[in-house]
Amino acid sequence: MRKKKPIILPEVVFTGIADKGQCVGKSQTGQVVFATGAVPGDVADVLVYKKRKEYYLGVVKHIHSFSSHRREAFCAHFGACGGCKWQHFDYQAQMQQKEDVVRQSLTRIGKVAVGEWLPILGAPQSTEYRNKLEFSFSGKRWLAPEELGTGVSNVQDVIGFHPAGGFDKVIDIQHCWLQPEPSNKIRNLARSIGIGQGLRFYDTMAQQGFLRNLMLRTTTLGQTMALVSFGYDDPEKSSAFLSALLEQAPEITTLIYCINTKLNDTVFDLEMHSFHGPGYVEETLGEVRFRIGPKSFFQTNSRQAETLYSVARDFAGLQGNENVYDLYTGIGSIALFIAGQCRQVVGIEEIGAAVEDARINAERNGIGNARFYAGDVKQILTPEFALEHGRPDVLITDPPRAGMHPEVVRILLELSAPKVVYVSCNPATQARDLNLLQEKYDVLKVRPVDMFPHTHHIENVALLQLRDL
Repeated sequence: MRKKKPIILPEVVFTGIADKGQCVGKSQTGQVVFATGAVPGDVADVLVYKKRKEYYLGVVKHIHSFSSHRREAFCAHFGACGGCKWQHFDYQAQMQQKEDVVRQSLTRIGKVAVGEWLPILGAPQSTEYRNKLEFSFSGKRWLAPEELGTGVSNVQDVIGFHPAGGFDKVIDIQHCWLQPEPSNKIRNLARSIGIGQGLRFYDTMAQQGFLRNLMLRTTTLGQTMALVSFGYDDPEKSSAFLSALLEQAPEITTLIYCINTKLNDTVFDLEMHSFHGPGYVEETLGEVRFRIGPKSFFQTNSRQAETLYSVARDFAGLQGNENVYDLYTGIGSIALFIAGQCRQVVGIEEIGAAVEDARINAERNGIGNARFYAGDVKQILTPEFALEHGRPDVLITDPPRAGMHPEVVRILLELSAPKVVYVSCNPATQARDLNLLQEKYDVLKVRPVDMFPHTHHIENVALLQLRDL
């Protein structure tokens, strides 16, 4: 049986960014093409690996002319690691493209009429902006394409990130530009100490090994948390490893470990053990000081989180006497950030541990006008709940990437809060929800905020006002 001849689309003109680091363009005959390896402004030949009725998926094989926005990638792991897929694309041009993604999502997908489009707020730091990273130990190193077939062995103790589609192998990260020091120092020490002590790095396929994962949190207050996941319980080995790590990296202010014998790497259902320090780190947003534990959800870009929440607060236009609902509140980040500018704030969050964090942080900051409830928003937010806590003057919602459940949208329409501030990490699902809310609301203005430079991710804040019906 003869193989099908590969499809090559010549001289595709790329014009925008798409999901998961892809670039979008059009072929000479008008087909929409999504491809990796290009940036907007490139003209390139594309090898198609998947053909759909309305578009093609492919990879760039040859670039005829380079975009004026192309830049040299600054990370040695670019191309293998998928963490910063737009490093080779000028940051100012990235922001322009992200702004366009928001505009296209709301107008084309959502058919949303927006009163005012405010310009995107870019990140002041395009590197070392993350406060949290998670690394995997592995006894199998991911091999670069040029190493394949050369006889180079992938049996090597490494720590880093899994490549796309390579769950059983790890890219050995020497320097990551996403998190400030002492992140690189601690990760590299963990590798060398593990090798020096003869500890077995984890084998995902065999589900065996001692050193499994390392999570690092850093804060602008100079505090650092390290959480080590061990594949099985061995007090002697774990104590020796953690002692050596702490001795050589005294910057660690809290050192925690857990034992993970499960088939997955999640730690939310595991018991945490404090080896050194208070078991948490602290970060400030505005005037609020947050305690962040190993399981806490916290915006991973602290300084841009403050920018994002400031936009939400400004959109809310608080005068001091408002009753505010904060849906999907997490550890109460937005709720506590705005508590000083309103009469009462009521937060709802599905994850019970996050609600406990919110209550603790409220108490630690002397905030007495914030109340938090654990449970699914669509089950907690009922007419009876509104009767007990009062109709909201302002409702803030910051749902996950999937957006709001249709039942939650229905409840929002029923509550008819005079103002709704919708914070979204996914303009497509936000557009869908705003379309439904247009039954009673006008979208007065929106403002994108870039939390994650060199990625396709973009946050967007929208202000909705109840229409006179």
